Amino acid sequence: MPENQVSTAHPYMANSVAGIKQAMLDAIGAGSIEELFAQIPAAHRMKRPLALPKGMKSEAELRRHLVGLLARNQSCEANLSFLGAGCWQHHVPAACEEVVRRREFLTSVFGSPASDHGRNQAWFEFTSQLGELVDCDLVGLPVYSWGAAAGHAIRMAERLTGRRRVLVPRNIDPERLGVIRTMAEPVEMPHHIELVELAWDPATGGIDMAALDAALSDEIAAVYLEVPAYLGGIEPNAAAIAEKARAQGAMVVVGVDPISLGIVAPPGAYGADIVVGTLQTLGIPMNCGGGVGGFIASRDEECLAREYPTLFASIAETVQPGERGFALSLFHQSSYGSREKGKDWTGNSVYLWGIANAVYMGLMGPAGFREVGELIIARAHYAAGRLAQVPGVAVKWKSGFFKEFVVDFTDTGKTVHEINAALRARGIFGGKDLSADFPELGQAALYCVTEIHTQADIDRLAETLEEVVG
Repeated sequence: MPENQVSTAHPYMANSVAGIKQAMLDAIGAGSIEELFAQIPAAHRMKRPLALPKGMKSEAELRRHLVGLLARNQSCEANLSFLGAGCWQHHVPAACEEVVRRREFLTSVFGSPASDHGRNQAWFEFTSQLGELVDCDLVGLPVYSWGAAAGHAIRMAERLTGRRRVLVPRNIDPERLGVIRTMAEPVEMPHHIELVELAWDPATGGIDMAALDAALSDEIAAVYLEVPAYLGGIEPNAAAIAEKARAQGAMVVVGVDPISLGIVAPPGAYGADIVVGTLQTLGIPMNCGGGVGGFIASRDEECLAREYPTLFASIAETVQPGERGFALSLFHQSSYGSREKGKDWTGNSVYLWGIANAVYMGLMGPAGFREVGELIIARAHYAAGRLAQVPGVAVKWKSGFFKEFVVDFTDTGKTVHEINAALRARGIFGGKDLSADFPELGQAALYCVTEIHTQADIDRLAETLEEVVG
């Protein structure tokens, strides 16, 4: 450092002062920071400085810069959106955000009894209500996402059965499948799980039963299916799939969007051993980059409970007659209690959302879930019928879907990318482009309609599409 240059700490990194850096190097016995990176091959190290923008030394300057960047975004508040495909626009009651902002929840530090200011009871309410919704008696605390929950469940099935092959549907969210593949580990690792894709039935969009029969054997640890599936359809053969899988000694893992369960049978009713899914549809606003939450549930059997990587919220009587207490259980089998020896690694970044979910489910009740389910399916089917009237546009699998459906634009002569760009210029976010992930569908897009869409919104979409493709 030049003699006339003053060493100052970075505003957000107090340990960046040269003296503190040197003290840390002395403590670990390293002569320089360069020594810490000596194990990285020279061919993998950049030889030039990173082309970074000039540093901002004031908070006000940084805030202005960030606000300018964010202003370039187009939001679903200012535009009409029909995007879904993993993060959906549902109504979030004001009470959900109000409760999770209470300081006894928001600032509760995890890990000590002193941090429980009603948090454990709220988590118990979350697990109890969700268990009733999916028809399962055992629910763990949340995990990061639906994909993470499915990956954990598949690893649970591998440990319970001792088998290393799992069947998954072809019509699965590619991003979710990517998370599952990561958690199934590479083939070189000792606990690698082989994932085998099952073809879909062209007539229904569901799992091809002949393909299932051909793939099932005594080497299969689990069959994973989704109801509703990624492409929107409600699997017509869910009970038959579960029966066939269990006949071969395989476990049945079902992924579900819980907001559908007011009108769709819960997975526990048709033979699911483990149920996973998203929490985002239960009172969590859309956000970018993750943090939408996932859950794992099952029958209340010790063999299953012992394989969960998560914690459980439990209730017990205290020494005072009539009094009950809430606490966390099976701590030792998690990565909190056993670190790298835990069942799987888990974390608490979405635990606050469990409280928002409890508020949402408490506000809705059985009648509320039935009402919102009926509203969604009615509006989604109205939208599918309306879009099918647009010249050159077709809807695949016109019946048997919940809130998402596949729209085929192949006969319009335009790509989904072109159509979505034209819609965006008119203040509408079109459906998720499926042409790269599912080329067999042609120029197709996944459209989502929920309770927030009115008939006028749907008619506006149809009329705009007529203009765009005409």
